[in-house]
Amino acid sequence: MRIAPLSLLISVSLLASSAFAQDTATVTGIESEISKKQAEYDNSTLILEKHLKEESQLQKQLELLRARSAELDKEKNQALDAMNEMYRRLIDDPTLDISNAQTRYQKAVVDHKQNKDDISMQLAAIASHRKDIEQIRVAKHTQLNTLESLKEQLATARVERLRNEFTREGTLEVNHTINCKRTETLAACEQRGQQMGLQKATKRFVDQIFANLTEERLVEPKRNLAGAQVKILSSHVVNSAFSGQGNYNVNLSVTMRGDVNSSRLCSLLNLDNRFCADYGSPLAGNYQPNYTTTYSDSQLTFSDSQDNSQVVSVSRMSEQPVSDYSVKKPVRVEPLPDLKKSKMVELTLRSNVYDDEVFIDGVSFGSTKLTTSLPRGFHDIEIRKRGYKSYKARLDLRKAQTISAKLVKEPEPIVAAVVATEQPTAAPVASIVNKTNTASIVVIPAGTFKMGDINGNGLANERPVVEKTIANSFAMQSKEVSVGEYEQFVANTGYKTEAEKNRGCAYYLNGEPVWEATLNWRNPGFEQDSDFPAVCLTYNDAKAYADWLSGQTGQLFRLPNEVEWEYAARAGKETEYPWGNEIGKNLANCGWCGSEWSNKSAAPTGSFSPNAFGLYDTVGNVWEWTNKKPGQSDVTVRGGAWNFAPSLARVSTRLILAPDFRANYIGFRLVRER
Repeated sequence: MRIAPLSLLISVSLLASSAFAQDTATVTGIESEISKKQAEYDNSTLILEKHLKEESQLQKQLELLRARSAELDKEKNQALDAMNEMYRRLIDDPTLDISNAQTRYQKAVVDHKQNKDDISMQLAAIASHRKDIEQIRVAKHTQLNTLESLKEQLATARVERLRNEFTREGTLEVNHTINCKRTETLAACEQRGQQMGLQKATKRFVDQIFANLTEERLVEPKRNLAGAQVKILSSHVVNSAFSGQGNYNVNLSVTMRGDVNSSRLCSLLNLDNRFCADYGSPLAGNYQPNYTTTYSDSQLTFSDSQDNSQVVSVSRMSEQPVSDYSVKKPVRVEPLPDLKKSKMVELTLRSNVYDDEVFIDGVSFGSTKLTTSLPRGFHDIEIRKRGYKSYKARLDLRKAQTISAKLVKEPEPIVAAVVATEQPTAAPVASIVNKTNTASIVVIPAGTFKMGDINGNGLANERPVVEKTIANSFAMQSKEVSVGEYEQFVANTGYKTEAEKNRGCAYYLNGEPVWEATLNWRNPGFEQDSDFPAVCLTYNDAKAYADWLSGQTGQLFRLPNEVEWEYAARAGKETEYPWGNEIGKNLANCGWCGSEWSNKSAAPTGSFSPNAFGLYDTVGNVWEWTNKKPGQSDVTVRGGAWNFAPSLARVSTRLILAPDFRANYIGFRLVRER
């Protein structure tokens, strides 16, 4: 069977909600749903805290009962010895009263038995409580993932709304008067007056667009970054006249449509640029601001100098000139001038790779294929993609042209054999090669790092940030344990996983984990090959594989502890992800991360670029089990997964689970001790 992706299911549940049945795709609807889910999550947090406190009390009571058990056992033995002594004395003196000794012993036996029963009942209560805690934790994880996915939808909806507002159409009426120059003919004065009136209309239209943006307070301070433009659809002269003082007055009606550089919308809204990579259908009509599409502007007049300086205003982005808006040739002009002479030149950029990023004069313009208008002159062009050498060029733009860039892939790291002395400043790659296993490992150097929510974007269990030291280098598998590798273990040992023995494996349905008896590591609910990560495995299933691999190789393999995992995943970085603080697009396999597997299934191990230590998939793909401390009842998984939000794939994110939990989004990798 194939499991439906979480993203689609969440959308369905939102559409089905009675509170937001009218339009669940609107920003207001999503914000309301976020508020509701946040309240549910906060309530679950309170319930969990209450249960944890109750469990702590139960554990303390159990410790008291166990301590009392030792005392009662001692009392029972003493009472028995005393009664035996009385029996021996009774032989010599038949008249001796031994009832007190008998009563003492009888009471000691009853108290001891009652205490044993109390301990059994207490253990049962704790076990029941543990199940409740496990269920609450899993529910919290799903609520958190739903909450974060709603935030993803909210960001997309906000971008769509802003784009919709920037691309509105409207008709504007303007009145403009100029003084005819002595050296120009009446026809030339008329043409100049109409052109300046047209420019005035476009300036006014842009002002109206910005003034009526829903998030105007956020966007207006960055107006010079927007790249807002106006396209004139049609225009006509309502009336015009010359005065006896040599003035020309014209009244124009201009129909226009706004436009915006889509790659800059995310910067305007302080969002990750990945939300501006592509778009769905426009948002519903209720996103349109309530203002008329026809404006009267008879009182607004500019002098000649004002017209020349304000209509074609120039702003700066990254110290490079970018036109704030431009006037394009009108579709119908009567008898307006021909505006072919523009200072803006069209540039088209293409490349041989998908999902690249274009920088023009240091400013991101999105991905190719890209067509934009730039001022004439010199511009620095750069096209980047992770894993490829950047294309760079300095262009003297004089006329419309197209550039087809070819990006060359960077060479893969060289695989080398492990040497006897491991250098702490390097991360050489090695191969364990024997008849049963060929898992590659990397040497993780010793070092000190900050562990936890360094950037303030994490959960409560990621704080406080603490400094940790890895005293010695260690080796770690560069990829998650694959289906093929786990199959070798099963074939060699006949091992049965907990999913195969009982209840199967969990998957997401309508935003909740659902148990499916037929699911296991061989059949996780999505199509997989031998190079996919092995999932539907419990903590004990992972440990069993580690024990087997240790026996096969003669070297000690185990699950990494949390300090080792985060240190290795950070690879010397203090950012949220190996490449920075934004998830980007198609850099990892997590929910809404733009990969071909996102919200569909796990991806083959090593499908994305490794971090600086040579580790693959420390962001997304599948959560990874870590080693628990002695006496610890719960286990932490790290790294995020293909159907979890990007914010939960940060390097410091921690999810706490019961050791027997298994799902088609949880796998593991191992470390090899020195």
